Amino acid sequence: MDTLYDRYHKLFPKKRCAVIFVVYMALFITQGLTVTATQKPDHKYEYNTATVVLFAETAKLLTSVVIFVCQNSWEEFKIEVRQRTYLVWYYFIPAILYCLYNNLQFTSLSWFDPTSYFVLMQFRVVVTGVLFQFIFKKQLTRMQWLSLILLTIGCTVQRLQENDIGKVSLDVNIYLVLILLQVLSSCFAGVYTEFILKTQGRDAPVMVQNVFLYLDSIFCNLVLLTYNGQIFTFLSHQNIQPVLSFKVIYIIVNQTCIGICVSLFLRYLNSILKSFASALEIVFTAVLAMVFFGVPIGFNTIISILLIFVATYLYSANPVNNTSRSECKESSNCRPRNISSSDKV
Repeated sequence: MDTLYDRYHKLFPKKRCAVIFVVYMALFITQGLTVTATQKPDHKYEYNTATVVLFAETAKLLTSVVIFVCQNSWEEFKIEVRQRTYLVWYYFIPAILYCLYNNLQFTSLSWFDPTSYFVLMQFRVVVTGVLFQFIFKKQLTRMQWLSLILLTIGCTVQRLQENDIGKVSLDVNIYLVLILLQVLSSCFAGVYTEFILKTQGRDAPVMVQNVFLYLDSIFCNLVLLTYNGQIFTFLSHQNIQPVLSFKVIYIIVNQTCIGICVSLFLRYLNSILKSFASALEIVFTAVLAMVFFGVPIGFNTIISILLIFVATYLYSANPVNNTSRSECKESSNCRPRNISSSDKV
């Protein structure tokens, strides 16, 4: 039987993998708390969210350029960009999907109550598993599927209060189709980005690939602003002034860090483990909310935490290994593992 250290080493074959995992969770937890803190009593925002999103994408682009140039040189950056120009077309797909996801989020929340919305969004875990098998042509084992299903149940239970069970509205209508499209766009964008990082872009520096992704994202958001008739107003004084507050600037900076961290996460880890990181955020958010805001931890949250820990423990016994070939040259954790036919789904 594997020890806890063995399981830890399977999940994080290198120290940087564990660091990326922890930083990813910390950034998302901080982002959620900060965005909530900028809401008005009516749960609306004083700032134009489209302006903030575009500023964040621009900051991600500039940060990626600066990181690469600091580690290498400006001349090498120009050479890499010229040699990897083909990647701009590959990254249009995830850029469009991320843009779709960000905008469908507002539409979904305007129709569904928060409980129904978050319950539906938990299907991202299972959908990620299905897309991972389809795109990478890798079968997940029964134990891996069991851990993903437990993770989905754990996330769902945490969102449901005892008096909320009857409030979950699942009427089949156009808005249900849109929220399912939102789930698919989020999952496909993440898995497909990992696919690009580990196949067509496996030999390209991560920061150079980020440049192409964020250029595409900025273009997609500008097209959307044009469609909505905001292309000449999103930079107006009325929209810029609220963005210059400390909290909103922090949101942009934190979102920039998230973008860089996600690219490293998908390069050195994988989309399946990313689902576990997102689920573990629930545990830490609940604890932090209790410590800093006095929010009590309910029975459903305790059950959720237990299910998430059980799912993580089961997954750690046999985690997905989806390292790119360039990473395999550096890692001893890339040796092929035999899976019996009875273990496959």
